[in-house]
Amino acid sequence: MSASEKVKAKAEQVIGKAVRKTAHALGNETTAAKGAALEARGKGRHVKEKGKDAFKL
Repeated sequence: MSASEKVKAKAEQVIGKAVRKTAHALGNETTAAKGAALEARGKGRHVKEKGKDAFKL
């Protein structure tokens, strides 16, 4: 996994989780859903990069 992609994936996960939790606490479900989507995108990016690494043998 390239270092820059790893950082992007982790950043998306952390920011998405923070947005989701904050928006949910404030009762803004639309923004909470956007935060959850960002978090999921970060997790997907992480899985994709790990899969690419598995085939680099």
